[in-house]
Amino acid sequence: MSRVVATVSGGLDSVTLAHVLAGEGHELVCVSFDYGQRHARELDCAGACAERLAADHHVLDLRAVGSLLSGSALTDRTVDVPEGHYADESMAATVVPNRNAIMLSVTVGIAVARSAGAVATAVHAGDHPIYPDCRPAFIEAFEREARLANEGFIDPGFRVLAPFVDLTKDEIVRIGDRIGVPFAETWSCYVGGDRHCGRCGTCVERREAFELAGVADPTEYDEHDPAAV
Repeated sequence: MSRVVATVSGGLDSVTLAHVLAGEGHELVCVSFDYGQRHARELDCAGACAERLAADHHVLDLRAVGSLLSGSALTDRTVDVPEGHYADESMAATVVPNRNAIMLSVTVGIAVARSAGAVATAVHAGDHPIYPDCRPAFIEAFEREARLANEGFIDPGFRVLAPFVDLTKDEIVRIGDRIGVPFAETWSCYVGGDRHCGRCGTCVERREAFELAGVADPTEYDEHDPAAV
């Protein structure tokens, strides 16, 4: 068993990743970030996931940083959250500058301090068209940077694990369904209401993933008619 520090937002992908890692026998440290996002409800889901897996959990306050990352619909309330399919060009409004690099840098620091052999992130193939820091090239480059930045303090074989990077979201749903992930205790919606809005990019992607996977979707949406999206 090895120690892994994982970024766990509370979304479907990261919660499934946490369950996969725990199922593989790793000692799991879950790290979540409050960066001023509208959808902070996901942090409750991250906490529930860590408790369920008996994992150490830390929520780090990056709101001061997030306030400077203006122009994104996730952190700037003057920017409307776009609706429609996740691959649409309008979804560029949901990009938070350098988000994954910032979060992974902090996560790597924690891993070094805790003598962990790896960090883990749940980026997946569906993110590639919109988010450059979710692509395989970024993961490979960041792993090299982490080893270089901490040379002499970490094992040369230190890894940045991204097991979903080439998988679609419906494939992740199938994995989660197979290992019993409680999908109802995950949060995707960017709007941050009491229920998933059913119209923003992540809601559309989430609903589509369950449909393609042939898995019952336990999510309560404000908008239930896919044709209305």
